[in-house]
Amino acid sequence: MTENEMMNLDEMGELKHSILQLQDELLKNHRIDPNLYVEYDVKRGLRDSAGKGVLTGLTEVSDVNAYDLINGRKIPAEGSLYYQGYNIYDLVKGLNGRKFGFEETVYLLLFGRLPSEEELRKFVDVMFELETLSGRFVRDVVMKASNANIMNSMQRCILTLYTYDSNPEDISACNVLRQCLELIAKLPLIAVYSYHSYRHFRKDETLFIRNPEKGLSLAENILLMLRPDGKYTELEAKVLDIALILHAEHGGGNNSTFTTHVVTSSGTDTYSSVAASIGSLKGPRHGGANLKVQDMFEDIKAHIEDWTNEEEVEAYLHKILDKQAFDRSGLIYGMGHAVYTLSDPREVILKKFAGQLAEEKGLNDEFALYELVERLAGRLIMEQRKLFKNVCANVDFYSGFVYTMLGIPKELFTPIFAIARIPGWSAHRLEELLNASKIIRPAYKYVGHHTDFVPIGERK
Repeated sequence: MTENEMMNLDEMGELKHSILQLQDELLKNHRIDPNLYVEYDVKRGLRDSAGKGVLTGLTEVSDVNAYDLINGRKIPAEGSLYYQGYNIYDLVKGLNGRKFGFEETVYLLLFGRLPSEEELRKFVDVMFELETLSGRFVRDVVMKASNANIMNSMQRCILTLYTYDSNPEDISACNVLRQCLELIAKLPLIAVYSYHSYRHFRKDETLFIRNPEKGLSLAENILLMLRPDGKYTELEAKVLDIALILHAEHGGGNNSTFTTHVVTSSGTDTYSSVAASIGSLKGPRHGGANLKVQDMFEDIKAHIEDWTNEEEVEAYLHKILDKQAFDRSGLIYGMGHAVYTLSDPREVILKKFAGQLAEEKGLNDEFALYELVERLAGRLIMEQRKLFKNVCANVDFYSGFVYTMLGIPKELFTPIFAIARIPGWSAHRLEELLNASKIIRPAYKYVGHHTDFVPIGERK
């Protein structure tokens, strides 16, 4: 080792020591007494003491329900989800085998009504015309500085699209609609191409870029572009289409959609708004939950000899809850929801299609394990936590399993969520622009101490 290299190592050691000292200062001076949150009745996480979200706005885009109001009392009920007033069960059932379910859902969320056959045909044509990325953009932006986290790649690409827009700052409804439609159409390409670039430049695997095909649904084109042979079954495309529909929207209060409202209220451009929402969705407490479910099930399968043995499965779930197994967080991922009590309608629907796909893939035993864990986990969590509120499985419980069966890599789990959710973000952005007139600015109570200024030479 040369003298210069030794000096560099010494300097790195000093830098690390300095950073650790700064971290100590940070931790020492930024702790707030938790009792103060109770004293000032602070709605932490914008939730009340019962965990219900604080009312911060109005929306017509979607409705999430988990209770029936009977004689003035809220009674837990099977969960329901409405897009622009339409029950999600009816929307899925009404597809009757048609393949453009997600596109129809996009139309509904943006324009507030279901399209006629002719309107949907024209809309699909418009979306396909927007479903393009220039070779220059793919080469100079998508493939540049590839990384394993595709969500960050998507943010970078979306922010760069700003520079390709001849009118990026115009926040009139007409221009924002145009921008939103373009982003909805282009995001699947950005996500899949970013993944292929990561595989090639970071994993030294063969690079292939396939253009989407006109006449195919967005779900079909995702599978076409993702797979080396470009092949997929009708059921695979159908299940992915359903998954996109179920993730397209979930009220104005979820973290990423609320981010859309907050950022939009500042008057910023569409690209900045969408990039901010993707940043929110990236978080493991929001869009990354299905990854945790998949990792948990890999752990369960590795430690349980007989997947059909209820007692063995229950014993291991107890270990997970007791922080003795898996990631020792004490959580059974995919169980519980901030709103739903008896059931999550998205999970109920997706579970049905997961079962069909498992049958096609010969994975019935694995699907049965999911069902068993779902049946046991709710009761065990309630007993362990001494809860009176029912704990149901949420949509993340089966979504990762579905994506795995579809051959979608884990790196694309959360990006698929973003592809599905951008129509909802777009609808809320337009709703905020058309109806709100004030920047969103909640209050924070100052609980620090005022201090006299000390000249730098006299500080200790």
